Amino acid sequence: MTGPKGGYYKAELGEPHKFDPAFRGPVHNRGCTDVLCCVIFVIVILGYIALGTVAWMHGDPRKVVYPTDSYGEFCGQQGNPNANKTILFYFNILQCANPAVLINLQCPTTQLCVSKCPDRFATYIDMQYSYRRNKSYWEYYKQFCKAGFNNPDKPVDQVLRDEDCPSMIVPSRPFLQRCFPDFITRNGTLTVANKTSFKDGNGKTRSVADLRDAAKQEGTVLSGGITSLLDAKEVGTKIFEDYASSWFWILIGLVISMLVSLLFILLLRFTAGVLFWLVIFGVIAAVGYGIWHCYWEYSSLRGKPDSDVTISDIGFQTDFRVYLQLSQTWLIFMISLAVIEGVIILVLIFLRNRVRIAIALLKEGSKAIGCIMSTLFYPIITFLLLALCIAYWAVTAVFLASSVDAVYKVMSTLPGCKYTNLTCDPKTFGQSNVTKLCPGSHCTFAFYGGESWYHRYIFAFQLCNLFVFLWLANFTIALGQCTLAGAFASYYWALRKPADIPPFPLASSFGRALKYHTGSIAFGALILSVVQFIRIILEYLDHKLKGAHNTFARFLLCCLKCCFWCLEHFIKFMNRNAYIMMAVYGKNFCVSARDAFFLLMRNVMRVAVLDKVTDFLLFLGKLLISGSVGALAFFFFTRRIPVIQERVPSLNYYWVPLLTVIFGSYMIAHGFFNVYAMCVDTLFLCFLSDLEKNDGSASRPYYMGNSLRAILNKKNRRRPEEKIRGGKRDRKRH
Repeated sequence: MTGPKGGYYKAELGEPHKFDPAFRGPVHNRGCTDVLCCVIFVIVILGYIALGTVAWMHGDPRKVVYPTDSYGEFCGQQGNPNANKTILFYFNILQCANPAVLINLQCPTTQLCVSKCPDRFATYIDMQYSYRRNKSYWEYYKQFCKAGFNNPDKPVDQVLRDEDCPSMIVPSRPFLQRCFPDFITRNGTLTVANKTSFKDGNGKTRSVADLRDAAKQEGTVLSGGITSLLDAKEVGTKIFEDYASSWFWILIGLVISMLVSLLFILLLRFTAGVLFWLVIFGVIAAVGYGIWHCYWEYSSLRGKPDSDVTISDIGFQTDFRVYLQLSQTWLIFMISLAVIEGVIILVLIFLRNRVRIAIALLKEGSKAIGCIMSTLFYPIITFLLLALCIAYWAVTAVFLASSVDAVYKVMSTLPGCKYTNLTCDPKTFGQSNVTKLCPGSHCTFAFYGGESWYHRYIFAFQLCNLFVFLWLANFTIALGQCTLAGAFASYYWALRKPADIPPFPLASSFGRALKYHTGSIAFGALILSVVQFIRIILEYLDHKLKGAHNTFARFLLCCLKCCFWCLEHFIKFMNRNAYIMMAVYGKNFCVSARDAFFLLMRNVMRVAVLDKVTDFLLFLGKLLISGSVGALAFFFFTRRIPVIQERVPSLNYYWVPLLTVIFGSYMIAHGFFNVYAMCVDTLFLCFLSDLEKNDGSASRPYYMGNSLRAILNKKNRRRPEEKIRGGKRDRKRH
């Protein structure tokens, strides 16, 4: 699409653009773009570092890893009164039976360090009754009471009010240094210590199911209990042993998948067309066979009794085999397949040139990667940067979550006590005036949290941590896309390939992206991060509303989730193409996105065909690589290869290394093919720009490869001096 006087169309539809004779690929003399966003991005990173520092100063990950009692002392730590008490016990397990709640230290009950977990059902009331006959009952029960309490005759209501002892104890097992109820399922019935019911601290008979129901956390039920967790631990130990004995062979399998992925990409220049047309003709042949089979079934059923009944006559039937006895069913199948066959053939007829262009671009992409092999290993840099972002986010989240402190408040039986619900320190509470002004009051554990400004905003800090993590992760991915686009654009805009490709194209592109376009890359990543953050909030709300009966709210939420899912994928598509235009022309994000959008809209059919052909071939390649390497791993780990049968390690579960190899092979192929897909997209946009700005003349030659020029019937006209030199060479040959 050339404009008047040889100009070519700019990004806006119909607006001519002056030809730049000096353009020879990615612009080198460029300026910084989106500086304001770059400054904001740097400030946010510095703030993120400050947030991590503050979280590190206030947080203590040991609160997550090790249990802590209600006095802030770690269980089993040397140098404190709990040195010999390594397990955490909860006064009222009904309030915090969910392991996720326990591990997060958010159980609203008094917590003590004990040397062992209870092994029987008992209540404080029963203990007092039995204590009069046998002192051993109190000796056993008091190990779960507060240190120093030794008054078994104290009234029950006062003991429970002062939280001196638990109202009841439940048979438990230690897990993660915490006492969990010993749930066991017998013949489909949930039991604890072979009992299905127990007495709570108030003397009421409760079902064991109440403990299970208490283990619900936002709709998740602790099914299987501690037994399942311990079984999982045993299975995990065996899996670890399998990894320890087979890691070398797993590594060999992953190396093989890497070599096969590389070979597949390099061979696509020869096999892309063959693979595509083989599959297409295979689909046509399969649909054709389906049409013939439907016609044969239809002809066989015609004239048979009851086969001429229509589908509407028999209505809906749960046994779908009934419909296969009707001739009308096979007639509908035959017509449907015939329509599908006709559509496929018509699409291939009318879009054959576009399909050929797509295949030629795939082959050209294989050549480009062959010339710039270093691009295949750039995903390692992206992976390391993403791992750094994930690690920093996770550590910050853990430190923020462990920044909570045990909050104690004054509890009083006097209604007029002005100190009620005020925070207090249990270590100094006995020396304060509160006990004198409010007799009978005590300082009791309220919850884990804090009342300082820092503790009040921990949730907001967690949200900030999540949002900045999304921004940094998207920035890392976008930086890789812009870097690869600049490298592959250097290949396309080299008139003589590979002689005119500049040295170190990948490193040069990476330097340009960081030096000039950090702000633009951050801007595009910010837009995507906002949408992803909103999607996370919507998923959280949907999770919370699962038990709600408000149909309209659920419907509205579902619509919003669908809209933002579509918006996220559209923004990803636009950002990807904007980074390509930015890497080539050096403009800011908005201009690059606009140019890319209008360029693609002017070639929407080519975009659709290339996108589907590329996706199809790359998906086929992933399946071939992961499937072939997985099959090889299956025969190896199941000792079905006689030559190396003796070298196969002894395994508990052969599927552990097998699934690891299959998943790893798929991810390796995915990483290689992402580079290849970026290459094809970059070459495609450069190809469209090449068509619009050049006409094949000596001053404005086409930069596309010979195969693409042949498909489009385009030629580059040589300069006069080149014609003279070419004529001399021809005469010398003769």
